[in-house]
Amino acid sequence: MSNDTKKIASFSISGEITLNLHSLNNEGGEGNQIITRQVTIVDKDGKTHTVNAISGDMFKHIHAVHLAQLAKEQGLPLSKYAEALNPNRISAEELKNYSKNNVAKSDGTSGDVVSALIDLCTVCDTHGILITDKVGENKNSSNTPRKSTVEFGWTVGIPSKTNTESYLHTKLVADASGKRGESSNEGQNIFHRPANHGVYAFVCSVDVYRIGFNDIDRTYPIDGNARKSRYKALVQSLLSSFVNPKGAMTSTQKPHITDFKGVVSISSKLTPAPTVSAINDGYQKEINTIKENINKIEPEAIEVREFDGLGKLSEILADLINYEPYKIA
Repeated sequence: MSNDTKKIASFSISGEITLNLHSLNNEGGEGNQIITRQVTIVDKDGKTHTVNAISGDMFKHIHAVHLAQLAKEQGLPLSKYAEALNPNRISAEELKNYSKNNVAKSDGTSGDVVSALIDLCTVCDTHGILITDKVGENKNSSNTPRKSTVEFGWTVGIPSKTNTESYLHTKLVADASGKRGESSNEGQNIFHRPANHGVYAFVCSVDVYRIGFNDIDRTYPIDGNARKSRYKALVQSLLSSFVNPKGAMTSTQKPHITDFKGVVSISSKLTPAPTVSAINDGYQKEINTIKENINKIEPEAIEVREFDGLGKLSEILADLINYEPYKIA
C-alpha cells in the first residue's frame, strides 16, 4: 500500500431520504389493523412533533444481513450463527473450541473472549455482541461486551413532510364465499396495511479505527489486510442497504426511494466525523462549520462531501473503499 493512501478513522452520513409506499417498520397490530411506528421528536425551536419512524434496529439488521452475505461471498471469517443469519451471532460453544488463546481456560480474561470473537467473525467484530454465557472454565467471560463499530439512529420523518395511508388487503381464496380466516390459515383474511410516504432524516456513523480493535486489551488481534477487507465489505454492504433495503413487508411494499441527499463527513484522525440531523433544515451548513472549526485545531482532520441522490452517494462510498483504515498506535 502506497504511503500517500488516505487514512480514515471514522465517517458519518447525515441526510434526507425520500421513501414512498413503504412499511419498513411497524408497531404491530390491533385486530386486523397494522399500526405504523411513530415517535415524538423536538425540533430546534423546541416544538414537539409526532412523526413516522424506522428504528435504528431495522437499518442495523438490514446492514448486518448484507454484510454477512457479502462476507461469505468474499471468504471473510464468519461464525456459524452469523453465516446462518442467526441474531445471536456466535455461540459460547464455538468460542470454547477456539484454540489460539486462553479463551476457555480458567486463567482466561474477557479480553481473550473479545480477541477470539474478532478473529472468528466479521459480523461480530463490526456489529458487536454481548457474550452472556461462560466460555468453558473462563470465569471472566460472562457478560463480555463487544461494542458495534457501526451505529444507526432512528430514521425519523421530518415534520410536515411525512404521512400514512391505509389500504384493504385480502388473501386470494378460490372459493371465498362464506369462509372466514381461521387458525388453520384457510378461508378469507381481511386486514388493513399502512403505506407510508415522506422525507426522513437519516443518520449513521462508522468508527473505522475500531474494526478489529480489542477495546479491553487495546490491541488488534487481526492484521492490517484483514481489517482492510472487513472495512471494504462494511462500506459495500452499507451501500447495498440503501440500494436494496430488506425491511418489513418488502415482498409486496418495496420502498420507492425517489431521493437521498445529504452529507458524508470523513475523519482522518480520532476526532469523530461530525453529524447533525436533517431534522434541522440547516444541517449541511452546520456540519461544514464544525468541519472548519475542527480543522483549525487539527489541520485537515475532517473532510465533508455533499451528495444529491443515490448515484452521488454511491460514488462517494466507492471512493472511501480505497481509504486505509486508521490504526491506533
